[in-house]
Amino acid sequence: MHTDIHLMGNPGANEKILSYNDVVLRQSDMDILSGPYFLNDQIIEFYFSYLSSCYPAQEILLVPPSIAFWIMNCPAVESLKDFVEPLHLPDKKLVIFPVNDNEDVCEAEAGSHWSLLAFERNANVFVHHDSNRGINDWHARRLYKAVVGYIGASNSASTASYLECTDSPQQVNGYDCGLYVTAIAKAICSWHNSGEDKEGDGMWFSSVKEQVTPSSVAEMRSEILSLIRSLMAMR
Repeated sequence: MHTDIHLMGNPGANEKILSYNDVVLRQSDMDILSGPYFLNDQIIEFYFSYLSSCYPAQEILLVPPSIAFWIMNCPAVESLKDFVEPLHLPDKKLVIFPVNDNEDVCEAEAGSHWSLLAFERNANVFVHHDSNRGINDWHARRLYKAVVGYIGASNSASTASYLECTDSPQQVNGYDCGLYVTAIAKAICSWHNSGEDKEGDGMWFSSVKEQVTPSSVAEMRSEILSLIRSLMAMR
């Protein structure tokens, strides 16, 4: 579901309202959050940047949508190596990627579904959370295959496995997939920061199921809106 038609009639849609870290938000992003619309790259990148500020440990990395998209679609292996190196993936204990089903590298924000791929080093596994019955599994596996060779120590190949979380919280409409990504990312970061046992098989799954519900996800819109407004007021 796209937002273009809804926003065409707003002459101020392109107005910049907030610059946060490296993310610029516009009035059109507020309009998306105010209504039942599909989240764009900018909103997810903003929220990931905010979570990074809340959990500033160097061992946690929340990858911006544009970076995750390029890793998944980079046509040249050598270019990918140079691109991934600055992320310092071997130093991270938790890495969270947003996954989009857009396959057209020439068209930005052309996808129609978001999901989340998270790497946890202690368990040495990539877990895919999809709020719509795993329909992004193919795209998530593409991202996993592209990045798995760079996640381990530089002198050894990674043996990290891939897991599709079959009981991940499910959306109840056709437009909240991006909100599920933000809510699940928030729950995973909170779990990692809590000091809970990282060796058990359960990992963050129970935390995600408890914290990510249709009602809590619906509240994420107003939560992100309020966050943006409070940051705007501090300018």
